[in-house]
Amino acid sequence: MEAKTILLYPTYLPSIASMAAMAKADSIIFEVADNYQKQTYRNRAYIAHTNGKLLLTIPIKHSKELKHQSTRDVKPENEFPWLAEHWKSIQTAYRTSPFFEYYEDDLEPLFTREVDNLLDFNLRILEVLIELIGISGTILKTTEYHKNPDQFDARYLADCKKEKVYNFTTYHQVFEDKNGFFSNLSVLDLLCNEGSNSLNYLESLDVF
Repeated sequence: MEAKTILLYPTYLPSIASMAAMAKADSIIFEVADNYQKQTYRNRAYIAHTNGKLLLTIPIKHSKELKHQSTRDVKPENEFPWLAEHWKSIQTAYRTSPFFEYYEDDLEPLFTREVDNLLDFNLRILEVLIELIGISGTILKTTEYHKNPDQFDARYLADCKKEKVYNFTTYHQVFEDKNGFFSNLSVLDLLCNEGSNSLNYLESLDVF
């Protein structure tokens, strides 16, 4: 199934499934008018590391006054050096991959500027990854929240608790000989290992 227009949450270092959905769409609408939900990929991502799958989590500064916090208002907890730690983990994971060096100059600035707003940070990462991969769909943002939207609703791809198990076609991963193949990691894993072939791979996947 291919959706011409899809609705997605902007997530942190998006999963391969999320990016495959974008690669297949003519128009991509990012949901930015909702309330923030915990236990989603808005603030977490998986990469392949030396000892297996590594979860990168952005610590969130939760509002004490508001029970429901708008996604637009969510801020990272910058008392922790999470940006530097995430970048160090990414370097350790992918410095020996075929294409990390090729993309490093595009990726590093994302992790060297202080992040004041989670949504803006995720959108900035998405802008970079979409360009590097070569996804050509039109990018839009919501102005209000709809529980039952007219577009194909792929917002579920951000849900950690109800995540579908994907057995995607394998590609070479840096630590595959040691840890086996991990499906549906952050698309960063695909990009560092497959380079310019990433778009073809994403377009070949069945995610719906």
